Amino acid sequence: MVKAIIRDPEFLCQPSPEAERTDLQAGRDLDDTLKAHRGECVGMAANMIGVRKRIIVMNPGMGPFNVVMYNPVIVRKEKPYMTEEGCLSLEGTRKTERFQEIEVEFRDARWEMHRMSFSGFPAQIIQHEVDHLNGILI
Repeated sequence: MVKAIIRDPEFLCQPSPEAERTDLQAGRDLDDTLKAHRGECVGMAANMIGVRKRIIVMNPGMGPFNVVMYNPVIVRKEKPYMTEEGCLSLEGTRKTERFQEIEVEFRDARWEMHRMSFSGFPAQIIQHEVDHLNGILI
């Protein structure tokens, strides 16, 4: 189900607790909401739709399918760089530091654990959304 986008910084700055198997519907809602905003957004965190759980969704640009990650943890970061980002929950753009290469551990919708490497723009999307889960706004 497509949900409304939360724009309240006070809510968005609260760190999100871990997701559980009972939160799978929140991941589906997050995926539906990103699909509805595909023209203006490439990733979202669950708190952006009012759910304080560690769930993100991103479109890595390799096709029409999004990747939903439950409890993502960035376990490796390499090659820092400065960039400018926007956010569907905030007005304008802001400068921030990101890493060109990352490795992420997360669970999928079957609750299986994965460890994947990302680089370039997909890595940047994941870092932005994990910041959301930690209550960090750019």
